Amino acid sequence: MRADLERATERFLHGGGKVTAVPRGVSGNESLTSGPQGRRLFVEPRTTRTLVPEVVAAIEERRKSLLKRSPQPKRSRLPKPRRKIIYDDFGEPLRKVWEQD
Repeated sequence: MRADLERATERFLHGGGKVTAVPRGVSGNESLTSGPQGRRLFVEPRTTRTLVPEVVAAIEERRKSLLKRSPQPKRSRLPKPRRKIIYDDFGEPLRKVWEQD
C-alpha cells in the first residue's frame, strides 16, 4: 500500500503537480480565504426552526408506547417436574424418569 501511494505521488509530481506546505496550526475552518461557493464558513446567523406540534406529539406518543413494558406472566412457585436420564455403569442411557425439584 505504501509503495502504491509513493508511485501515485511520483506520477502526480512528474505530471506537473505541485505540493504546497501548510504551516502547523492552520485550520480549515479558520481559513483566511472564502469557503465553498464564495462565502466564508460559519458566518451566517443561526436560523430559527419551526416545530410542527402534531408531528412532535405523534413521535413522542410512539416513543412512550415502545417504552411501556408488557406484564410478565406470573410464575408458579410450585416446583416443575424435570426429566432425568438414568445411566448404567458404562455411561449408556437406561431410561428417563421425571423428578420433582
